[in-house]
Amino acid sequence: MVPVKGHDEGLRENLAALAALDYPDFELIVCARDPADLPAGAVPATARLVYSGAEPCAHDGHTGEKIANLLAALAAARPASTVFVFADSDARPLPHWLRSLAHAALPSGTGVATGYRWYIPAQGGLASHLRSAWNSSIAGSFGPASGLFCWGGAMAIRRAEFERRGVAQAWRGQVSDDYVLADRVRRAGLRITFAPGALTPARDHTGFGELLAWSARQMLLTRIYRPELWTIALLGHLVYCAAMPAAVLLAVWGHPAALVPLALQLGVSMLKAARRCAWATAALDEPAGSPWLHAALAPTVTWLWLYALLASAAGNVLAWRGVRYRLRRTVCDRLN
Repeated sequence: MVPVKGHDEGLRENLAALAALDYPDFELIVCARDPADLPAGAVPATARLVYSGAEPCAHDGHTGEKIANLLAALAAARPASTVFVFADSDARPLPHWLRSLAHAALPSGTGVATGYRWYIPAQGGLASHLRSAWNSSIAGSFGPASGLFCWGGAMAIRRAEFERRGVAQAWRGQVSDDYVLADRVRRAGLRITFAPGALTPARDHTGFGELLAWSARQMLLTRIYRPELWTIALLGHLVYCAAMPAAVLLAVWGHPAALVPLALQLGVSMLKAARRCAWATAALDEPAGSPWLHAALAPTVTWLWLYALLASAAGNVLAWRGVRYRLRRTVCDRLN
C-alpha cells in the first residue's frame, strides 16, 4: 500500500519499481485522496487505485491525509492477504525489497519489520549530499537488536497482528503512521525488526531551505510521538556540539592538549559516517554516495542535528504537502 499526494520526483519510476517487485503473490494498492493527487501516467496498469475522499476519516478534521489514504487501502485489501506492507511514494525499492520485509515480519515475537530510506544524491548539490549524510546517521542506528522505531516507507506486519493490536483504530485522528504503529508494537511486548534488504534508495534532490524545514519536521514528529527520544537527542547534541568550540577556546587560551579529544571526537564521527556509506553501497549494490564526502560532512551534520532539534523545540504545527496540522499525542487537528 503506497499513499500518493501530488508529484514526487521520479514518482512514475518509483511506482513502477513497486509493481515489479520479485515476489510470487502480492497486490499493489495506490491510494490517494482524489484523482487530482495522481499525476497522469504515473500509476502502473497492474496497480489497484483507491481514493479516500469519500471516507469519513478524510473529513473528520483530525486524521492526516496519508493515514486516511492508508485506511482506505486497508479497507480495499483482498481478504487472502496475510501480510500488510506499507511504502512511500518518494523512494524506489530494489526487486528483493518485499521479500526481505515479508520474511522479517513472520517470526514469532516480531511485531513489525522495517527498512529505512537512503538518499542517493546522484544529481543533487551540496544540500542533497548533506541530507544524505544527515539521514544516514539515523540509518546507522538500526541493527540486529530490536529497533526503537520503524519507518513508514518500508513496514511489514502480519495482518492478524495488525488487527489484533487495533492499529487502524489507533491511526484515526493521527498524522504519523509509523510512530503510532511502533507504539502499538512496543506496548504488546513485540519486536521491531530491521530488514537490511529493505534499505530503500531515494533519488530526489533538495535545496537548503527544504532541507532545514524537512529535518525540523522529522524532529517535531519525534518530539510529539517519542518525547523521550527527542529529549535524549537534544541533550546529547547540546553536549556534543558545545565540546567543539570549548576545545578550540581552551587551545587558544594556552591548553593545546584540548585539541586531542576534539580530534578524537571528529575522527570517530567521520569514520562512522564513511563506514555507513560503504555499508549502504554494499546493501544497495550501487554507489550510495561518497564515503569521503560523508566523512567530510560529519561535523556539519552534527550542527544540522542541533538546529533541527532546537527548531522543533517550540510549537506543534506541522506543514505537510500543503496541509497544516496541529499535533497532539492523543489527537491532531487539521488547520486548513
